[in-house]
Amino acid sequence: MKVCVVGLGYWGPNLVRNFLAQNEVRGVVCVDKDPAKLKRAQIMFPSVSVSENYTDALKDPEVEAVAIATPVGSHYALAIEALENGKHVFVEKPMTRTVEQAENLVKRARELKRVLMVDHTFLFTSAIQKMGEVIKEGGIGDLLYFDSVRINLGLFQSDVNVIWDLAPHDLSILLHLFQQRPNSVLARGMDHFDHGSENMAYLTLTFEEKLMAHFHLSWLSPVKIRRIILGGSRKMIVYDDMESNEKVKIFDKGVEYSDEEEQRNQTLVQYRTGDIHVPALENKEALQGELEHFLACIRNSEKPLSDGEEGLWVVRILEAADESLKSGRTVSL
Repeated sequence: MKVCVVGLGYWGPNLVRNFLAQNEVRGVVCVDKDPAKLKRAQIMFPSVSVSENYTDALKDPEVEAVAIATPVGSHYALAIEALENGKHVFVEKPMTRTVEQAENLVKRARELKRVLMVDHTFLFTSAIQKMGEVIKEGGIGDLLYFDSVRINLGLFQSDVNVIWDLAPHDLSILLHLFQQRPNSVLARGMDHFDHGSENMAYLTLTFEEKLMAHFHLSWLSPVKIRRIILGGSRKMIVYDDMESNEKVKIFDKGVEYSDEEEQRNQTLVQYRTGDIHVPALENKEALQGELEHFLACIRNSEKPLSDGEEGLWVVRILEAADESLKSGRTVSL
């Protein structure tokens, strides 16, 4: 098949490179309104064809799939046009700017029997896959909490706040690992420079069980941190994406409560400290595996791991976070 990649900014060229490496892809059409970006794409990838007109590219019957790597405000219009032209769609996260748009995309993809997949790349890293295996096997016991820190200095975005910019990464990881949906969202943030959107924020999600998730997000940190701590009743996991070799560490640590028989009102707390296990991880580019999965879902008419429903839930949480920021209250989902 041929694939159309729309948007040649930061992420688009990575999509082009990885699509060209797929055996099932025999051609890539690059679309962008900027002629300079198209020229640069032809220099980087001599085999691609280029176009400034998205509608014309969609008319090519050999193009079976479209990958959208443009600002979030344009996702819906581009994706719905691709679906209406019979194309399968791979779209950058967050999937859309509103829940209504996301719901409509999911509905239309289902009606047209087209694959709709959201680019939640972290789900295809060996680190997150290993964490999923440990949880599924019951290695950490009952899930207790998810604590995420994703901070750095910049880049300030003009169209979205820091939650929309940084949170989708870890929200997709949370939903994948927990296999549960949150029931409430509380967000607090600050716009320090009257930029029009929050440059740092704290986001808390609660679930039906005794389970909560917390996110620290910032464009104003002097250091870059990408860390998740996952707490379980038996063990705990630390995932540090900035680590080059030991991204995942499993700690045999925890606490145990027991009632003292002689003093009924006293509760004993015992702290358990054991070994630290560092599992071996496969060294493979996540985007390569993700696009292999996308093409396989098209070929076999299967549901993607990060399908439209997953993308919809991320947008639902982001929209609720905006509402919470404005009202100062917890928003139910």
